[in-house]
Amino acid sequence: MSTTASDASEHAPRPSDPPPGAPEVIRTVGLTKVYPGGVTAVDRLDLVVGRGEIFGLLGPNGAGKTTTAGMLTTRVVPTSGSAHVGGVDVWAHPARAKELIGVVPQTNTLDRALTVRDNLYFHGRFFGMSRAVARRETDDLLERFKLTERAAMPVLALSGGMAQRLMVARAVMHRPSVLFLDEPTAGLDPQSRIAMWEILADLHVDGQTILLTTHYMEEADQLCDRLAIIDHGRVLALDTPEGLKRSTGIDTSVVVSAEGDLAALAALLDREIDGSTSARVLDGTVHLGVTGAEGVLPAVVQVAERGGFRVTDLSITEPTLETVFIDLTGKDLRE
Repeated sequence: MSTTASDASEHAPRPSDPPPGAPEVIRTVGLTKVYPGGVTAVDRLDLVVGRGEIFGLLGPNGAGKTTTAGMLTTRVVPTSGSAHVGGVDVWAHPARAKELIGVVPQTNTLDRALTVRDNLYFHGRFFGMSRAVARRETDDLLERFKLTERAAMPVLALSGGMAQRLMVARAVMHRPSVLFLDEPTAGLDPQSRIAMWEILADLHVDGQTILLTTHYMEEADQLCDRLAIIDHGRVLALDTPEGLKRSTGIDTSVVVSAEGDLAALAALLDREIDGSTSARVLDGTVHLGVTGAEGVLPAVVQVAERGGFRVTDLSITEPTLETVFIDLTGKDLRE
């Protein structure tokens, strides 16, 4: 039987859906958190995450990412709505939910009275492993996370990157259904950040479901199968990184530094440049979105000079996740 275009679109997976055939491992319906004083941190959040995905929550500080992770991991009591992880109602059965999750918070929660090895070993024992299994799993994780040479060291002697690796190793030791990471590379140097990305990619290859929060665009773009862009507690867009970038309708982003009234320059460029889709003033520069890149830089200079503006710097890039955020909110992701 033939299938019409409307039939195909009706049954096609939406960007908000996990990959076809992937069992559902996280679901939230109307998840909401209102703090005392009427501050809404998370506003009616609906999410579905499939098994084996790396799913990201991308947004600026204060967007509601950490509160969302907190509600999914029993650390923050929701005001309304529901959350299920691995089919378990997180708040109806919190003890069972905790068996299914691994958590790496923003702050260092390693036991400073214990060595690197013992932080792992006693975590395994806490989750019911026998002495022999806990020792074996500890040795395996020390090797996998490149911490074997530091096994006998106190955790206070670890660098920030090593401590973060140890927290991830501890979080996955009991083989959770979902690993939650809250800003996993915040404060790390570039080398440690890349090392963490490699570790998460390896876990992903092994089938680990990961939900991470981040305000680093490159991190979200590099790691995530799908991500939700969040601001003021609401999901503004949800898709694959490539799908989100395509949604802007922009082929090229031009950043213009110039002297004079930048709002007037933005309006002029938006009006005069062929293929312009948007022009905004951000951080003391004009951000111009255009379809097509050929000849755009000389055209921008010519239009600006005809309008009495002196261009002091120009740069051109493909759309990024920050372009998406600017397109959705009119402000920079770092604000």
